[in-house]
Amino acid sequence: MVESGNSNNAPIPVALSSASVYPLNVHDAFAVSHDLGYDGVEVLVTGNQISQDARALNRLAERYEQPVMAIHAPTLLLTQQVWGTAWNKIESAAAMAVEVGCDVVVAHPPFRWQGTYATEFATGIRRIMEEYGVKIAVENMYPWRARGREAKMYLPHWNPIPEPYEFVTWDFSHSAIADMDSAVAFRDLGQRLSHVHLCDGADNGKDEHLVPGRGTQPVIEAIEFLRDSAWDGVVAVEVSTRKAKGAGEREAWLGETLEFARRYLAPVSKAAQSGSHSI
Repeated sequence: MVESGNSNNAPIPVALSSASVYPLNVHDAFAVSHDLGYDGVEVLVTGNQISQDARALNRLAERYEQPVMAIHAPTLLLTQQVWGTAWNKIESAAAMAVEVGCDVVVAHPPFRWQGTYATEFATGIRRIMEEYGVKIAVENMYPWRARGREAKMYLPHWNPIPEPYEFVTWDFSHSAIADMDSAVAFRDLGQRLSHVHLCDGADNGKDEHLVPGRGTQPVIEAIEFLRDSAWDGVVAVEVSTRKAKGAGEREAWLGETLEFARRYLAPVSKAAQSGSHSI
């Protein structure tokens, strides 16, 4: 298995997810990430051809000095036509991760109607991880509700904590819809927590991906837990900017989120820790 680039003494890197600049494309994500001072980019594979081309991504990474830090496989409901079959999506994402030099592939849990892909998912991703030497980090989702009742969309479940996944991605907006406490989830997951989508949300049934601090999740507590536990992973900002009024507001939101991440991920000196306990 490829080792993550962090050491216990190094700051936790903060990447920009290309989903954060939608409806702009992945090229724009690299440019915005560079301009705002992010450490790298998480690429969401979509119908955009550049997002599917490892050589193009490597050229962008070099041009903007923004390494690719994670590949998000096209396992969303809206990307079902990208890269063919469900297993091909995961395997192609793993191959791309190797080509661009990162070790994390983010994947959503299977939908219930996906047959043997759903029933054999845990075993299948383990095989692909061993073959390609990457981490497939399964993302937490949320219950879908219709007329006040939960519709069972995912198999085995939308919550990855009790499932036999070696690696997990945690998304604060999804946690909010599920009415889960992310700080508690981080502790429950322990070493299985491999990747984080930084945003915020509220338990209103909407997947809003808000700027941290504009929702109800204990984002500060959770992020500080990562800092204090010498966590070895990447925090990827996945904030929706679709409602931003132009490039200025989009970059303001993403700049604010980067500042938030750096503030609460910054190592606390021993002097500061001892001073906080002084009278």
